[in-house]
Amino acid sequence: MLLLTLLGVQSTLAAPSDGSEVQRAYPEAERRLQARFHRAGLHYPPERLQLIALKESRRVELWVWEERQWRHVHDYPVFAASGEAGPKLREGDKQVPEGFYRIEALNPNSHFHLSLKLDYPNTFDWKNASDEGRTKPGSNIFIHGSAWSTGCLAIGNRGVEELYTLAASTDMERMHVLIVPYDFRERKVAVNETQPAWVAELYAYLRVRIGQFPLTDKIIGCSADCLVRWERLTFKEGEK
Repeated sequence: MLLLTLLGVQSTLAAPSDGSEVQRAYPEAERRLQARFHRAGLHYPPERLQLIALKESRRVELWVWEERQWRHVHDYPVFAASGEAGPKLREGDKQVPEGFYRIEALNPNSHFHLSLKLDYPNTFDWKNASDEGRTKPGSNIFIHGSAWSTGCLAIGNRGVEELYTLAASTDMERMHVLIVPYDFRERKVAVNETQPAWVAELYAYLRVRIGQFPLTDKIIGCSADCLVRWERLTFKEGEK
């Protein structure tokens, strides 16, 4: 119950005003989104949306809430994400966090084209850091454009344009991000003996969360490798 309470704290930061990159990218990004939603038989913009970031398979799934159920829309390839399985513990460990997060702010002036800031460390992360005497658990974790990253999730410029547009159109408070080390829908949860005791509790919670988005309900598309190849066909050198 404590974990549910800590992970449910609302974000209070507001999104900044849109910059020139947003003005340029918005019309085309919205056109692509409308086409994706139409193919999935869904209304645009959505009422609520969920992103599921799978570190091992390097993809971000987009699900939306419609007619009292979660519906899959699209998978975005992750071009770069440093680290390995396991939560982020401290500044500079190059780990992508694991947990249930909210979008805290939108950055239209990112060095990585556009970016969405996660509320890491959230209350749960801070509590565990405090209990273990870790005063610097890290900060400034983003989903952003471009094709390289350290500790964040780089999904390319086209991908981040769509997610940025969705966040602005849907309301950040209705957009959540679930980050897991690998797909708990396909494999049993396994906790390394060297990891802190609270990781088992976190993974049990994340397994229940991701279970709300069954693989059998996903739109059949190409594999993760296929997604990357397709996205790279439209990835300009100037975006890196």
